[in-house]
Amino acid sequence: MSSNLTEEETFLIKTVRSFIDRDVKPTVRDVEHANEYPESWIETMKQIGIYGLTIPEEFGGSPVSMSCYVHVTEELSRGWMSLAGAMGGHSVVAKLIGIFGTEEQKQNYLPRMASGELRATMALTEAGGGSDLQAMTTIAKADGEDLVINGSKIWISNARRSGVIALLCKTDPTASPRHSGMSVVLVEHRDGLTVSRDMPKLGYKGVESCEISFDDYRISAQAILGGTPGQGFSQMMKGLETGRIQVAARALGVGAAALEDSLEYAQARESFGKPIWKHQSVGNLLANMATKLTAARQLTLLAADKFDSGERCDMEAGMAKLFASEVAMEIALDAIRVHGGAGYSTEYNVERYFRDAPLMIVGEGTNEIQRNVIVSQLVSRGGL
Repeated sequence: MSSNLTEEETFLIKTVRSFIDRDVKPTVRDVEHANEYPESWIETMKQIGIYGLTIPEEFGGSPVSMSCYVHVTEELSRGWMSLAGAMGGHSVVAKLIGIFGTEEQKQNYLPRMASGELRATMALTEAGGGSDLQAMTTIAKADGEDLVINGSKIWISNARRSGVIALLCKTDPTASPRHSGMSVVLVEHRDGLTVSRDMPKLGYKGVESCEISFDDYRISAQAILGGTPGQGFSQMMKGLETGRIQVAARALGVGAAALEDSLEYAQARESFGKPIWKHQSVGNLLANMATKLTAARQLTLLAADKFDSGERCDMEAGMAKLFASEVAMEIALDAIRVHGGAGYSTEYNVERYFRDAPLMIVGEGTNEIQRNVIVSQLVSRGGL
């Protein structure tokens, strides 16, 4: 763990780790294969206080450092990456409301979000836009004191179970530059908002990822985050610093689980009269897996430290997300190599890690986008 954690943060991380080892790991394979929503585990996460980790105490939260948040997310993902996904977008929206929200918005949403009574998610991606957020076509048109929203979003995690959705849309489609006409609108389920379908997925089971559509959805203009239109792009970019660090931490959890399973298997499985870890080919795989995971964790904690210091950290968050997600994919494949034929069987967990790992490569801005962010910041900052 990080050396700068408080006693309370260390206790929280150990509590989450115990929950994962005690409640989740023994049955997660069956739950994941059945694609079941983990209701009981989500309730335990609420009781632990995980939904309030990015919410100030004055609103009922239990705020922690970003370093602690990274460790908590890694532990959840070590048990099942979907559990980290069930709180990831919620944490980002809580940060957004806490930083940019009006006092009324904070009072209305944050206390209920802190307890998990109200859960939140983000809606950014559109089918034709992907990572090109400025190409979005979802529009919130002013109509008196209201907004009328039309458009659709895709790949929205927890869309059916989230009571508030931070919707990034255009309130001024003619604005130049385009991002200056974008706003975040805090929408809730009501007439005009339809969750049309759940996307079929390779991994990331249990938690729904949906397509949602708005058809003359009417809401007060007071629902714009912060109350002022045109600030949405910069607000969401700040939120994505948290989101990308969170995705990096999810990748760490998948990599840690794959390494743990591989170490256990390599000590129990014998060939040619000795445990397979003593064969150089297997031992080298394990050594490389551990080295890559440690490097990815340190890079992610560096981004977390930057965040906690109040410094701009979009480059560091992008680096962490890029490196940790690629490492998770490599470790997941190497875990299958260590397990041999058993690694290809659904009777072992390693095949799940191999299915879950790609999400972190393409989610929260593809790794190709992360490279663009990194090089842009390298140039504007004059180097590292």
